[in-house]
Amino acid sequence: MTEPAVDYEAVYQALPGMVALLTPTLVFADANNEYLRTANRTREQVVGHHLFEVFPDNPNDPGATGVRNLAASLRRVLDSGERDTMAVQRYDVESPDRPGEWEERFWSPVNAPVIGADGSVVLVVHRVEEVTELIRARGGASGTGASGQGRVLEAELYARARELQELNERLRRAHSREREVALTLQEAMLPAPTPLTRYRAAVRYRPATGALNVCGDWYDLVELPDDRISVAVGDVVGHGLAAACVMGQLRSALSAAARVLDGPAQTLEVLGLYARSVDGAESTTAVQAVVDSRAHTITYSSAGHPPPALLRTDGTVEFLDQATDTPLGARPEPAPRPQATTAFRPGSTLVLYTDGLIERRREDIDTGLARLADSLVRHQAADPETLADALLLELLPPGGVTDDTALVVVRL
Repeated sequence: MTEPAVDYEAVYQALPGMVALLTPTLVFADANNEYLRTANRTREQVVGHHLFEVFPDNPNDPGATGVRNLAASLRRVLDSGERDTMAVQRYDVESPDRPGEWEERFWSPVNAPVIGADGSVVLVVHRVEEVTELIRARGGASGTGASGQGRVLEAELYARARELQELNERLRRAHSREREVALTLQEAMLPAPTPLTRYRAAVRYRPATGALNVCGDWYDLVELPDDRISVAVGDVVGHGLAAACVMGQLRSALSAAARVLDGPAQTLEVLGLYARSVDGAESTTAVQAVVDSRAHTITYSSAGHPPPALLRTDGTVEFLDQATDTPLGARPEPAPRPQATTAFRPGSTLVLYTDGLIERRREDIDTGLARLADSLVRHQAADPETLADALLLELLPPGGVTDDTALVVVRL
């Protein structure tokens, strides 16, 4: 027996609650009948217009915070891909029949993401419940009657809402300060590398859009004796200042070890031992590749990190995934790590990156790797600087990501 088809458009319009759909740029994509009825707006006045064009703050109230609080909630949803429930908000609405006259209204909003195939937020479900009647009881004289009880309830709820708003604002400012300090620290520890003697290279770091999701990723690019270079990237679990400090320690240790040890396997083995003595370094992923310009070979080893991509001169892409082991510090006892070598022709391109470039929520990693390979092939003629910019432009979602991204591109 086949199940009956559901007319979801009819269901949406018949929902008893106020529900609107917003694009990532906060333009109304749709609004159900209850939303339009309660907001006292026509479909033409809403759909296709920016949210805050339709519902601006009351200009007669210098303390109005409706736009700021709602914008912050919607930004959190777009940045995190998670639902956000707001405290009760006072958000006055201009009368459509009497321009310039504003009605005091109270709302209880919930904002939820709709995730697209690429893992980004494509729509925001903006569900609103009007609670004005609850907060401001109707009729009667003030005193101990229904109206008096309603005003007591209004005062209590509004006070709690303002407390929550103030707390959120303090947290936002604290997070903003931490992000600023962390990014400054990141820039100090990830300077632009000195030009290589034999190769052209480009490096990029893009912080996450969230307030705290920065500073876990790093890159390292150094010249070694005998016409060799070491290229590495890594990703510390965690975010913020703590992750930035751990990142700095591991990057310095890897850079030093690469100069004295024989190959990437030994370098990552020693780095893994060091990671066990650094708080917060557990389960860090990293990959190192040593390019030998005389032998035209790349020797590499990975500690749980996404595989480097080698764009060959014939336009094919090979992912260097034949020497992958556990993340740093994951084993209770040290053990030799695997190492593999592949040949290359001059003119090939080596790309190392962190997972922010390819991973998306609810998407298999192979999809992200295929997307990277396709972009590399389409831009194979570009120089490293242009290619790096193209990869970030095409692979990072337009609305930003919740994980930072490090990228190294080397033309061999």
